[in-house]
Amino acid sequence: MIKFIADSAADIKEYPGVIFESVPLTLSTDERSFVDDKDLDVYEMQSYFSKHNGRSGTACPSTQAWLDAFEGADEIYVVTITSGLSGTYNSAIVAKDMYISKHPEAKICVVDSLATGPGEVLLLEKMVELKNEGKTFEEVSEEILKYRESLRLFFGLASLHNLAQNGRVNKLVASAVGIMNIRILGTASKEGTIEQVAKCRGEKKLIQTTIDEMKKAGYKGGKVRICHVNNKALSDAIEDGLKKEFGAIDINSIPAGGLCSFYAEQSGIIIGCEK
Repeated sequence: MIKFIADSAADIKEYPGVIFESVPLTLSTDERSFVDDKDLDVYEMQSYFSKHNGRSGTACPSTQAWLDAFEGADEIYVVTITSGLSGTYNSAIVAKDMYISKHPEAKICVVDSLATGPGEVLLLEKMVELKNEGKTFEEVSEEILKYRESLRLFFGLASLHNLAQNGRVNKLVASAVGIMNIRILGTASKEGTIEQVAKCRGEKKLIQTTIDEMKKAGYKGGKVRICHVNNKALSDAIEDGLKKEFGAIDINSIPAGGLCSFYAEQSGIIIGCEK
């Protein structure tokens, strides 16, 4: 059996046409935890965190959660959130070694996306595409790493509070965001960490700066995947801007799930694209 698996930061819980599983991360405070699975009420979770003033954080899937997802398969393709911000990749690698020790005939490809959300989706789609083309496990494993080099991830955020609280960005930088309508445009570095690209006053400026930075990064009309936190208008505006310059492109937008909603926060947007 062939399985395709991603952690819940990919924001998808099903993938038609293949055997797919989403392995959830957990978001929590000292008082309450939310499992980022198909049953999560994202809006209720967002409301809770917006009113919570204490500590909060996230936890990667356990080794057992990965083992449960692997169960029954002998050819497995896994995509995880960047190892630069989460222990999820390492947890999956430990599970891979444990699974193969009990099932030596199994083949498992675990890919660190060096991204999140839409970046993971693009890698997952490519894995499925390569497999549907009849590629061997070894060919898919090699080609997917080359494909990863062709991807870029951008994000536009109106708040960096949760990222700062969890040590992902500098608290001093975070404190300036949201004041006087300032938005941060960032990107994922080659190591999968967060880099600031620009400060934009208002969403109109953010839209144009995002498109300009995508072009600077080498975007010429390839696939684009977007997730947004209750901000379809911003997603649509970026889509319209890209189509105006590049014509009919392969682009899709979805609401952010639990993990991406937690870090991108209200009105945030994350964009993955092919260079």
